[in-house]
Amino acid sequence: MQLSLLALVLVTVAEILLLGLLVIFFFRLRRSENVLSQLQANHEKLLARLHFNAELEQELVESFAQRQEELRQLDIRLEQRAADLRRLMEQAEGISRSPQFLREIIMNGRRKGRTVEQLARSTGLSADEVELILGNGSAG
Repeated sequence: MQLSLLALVLVTVAEILLLGLLVIFFFRLRRSENVLSQLQANHEKLLARLHFNAELEQELVESFAQRQEELRQLDIRLEQRAADLRRLMEQAEGISRSPQFLREIIMNGRRKGRTVEQLARSTGLSADEVELILGNGSAG
């Protein structure tokens, strides 16, 4: 009977140990499930942030493309304006060197009391040329 009692005690102790291990395993399993749930929640948050960042990046790319197009259009307009200004400058230079324009400048300057030397410096002509124009202007 001793042997059967000893075997019964050993089996009971083994069952208690197994039951203890099962309880420990169960608690660890629950903790692992909680950690896994937290990981899944964090994963979902990360995916949501990644999606938001992707949308934001797409908006930035579209905005950048739009700004590039605006800059390209402004550059075209600026080049057109520069060409127009060059053309106007060439016309102005042509007009400012025309004899009629120089005559008008000299006559207006003389009426304002400027000297022949001052008129010659401002028009780029010699004093003799200015006097010649003044002589022709007063005759005409």
